[in-house]
Amino acid sequence: MGQYNILDAKTRLSELLNRVEAGEDVVIAKSGRPVARLVKIESPKKRPLGFIKGHLPDDFLEPMSEEELEGWLGPLISSTPTSSSGL
Repeated sequence: MGQYNILDAKTRLSELLNRVEAGEDVVIAKSGRPVARLVKIESPKKRPLGFIKGHLPDDFLEPMSEEELEGWLGPLISSTPTSSSGL
């Protein structure tokens, strides 16, 4: 890992970026005190398509039936029993 003062880093920026691309970390100092580090950015890995597990039905993108729509738009009903103790 090399350390360079600000003026030197400005003068040699292209060279320093080449070093970073090669895997070297570069530290930039101000008055001899390190203030920044240049590190290589790794390219993100490409994720494959088809990240949904299982199989979507063929009619997945079709409009909902009236019965399904009523289920979505109707009142919310909890399946958890509630206590009638008045808490």
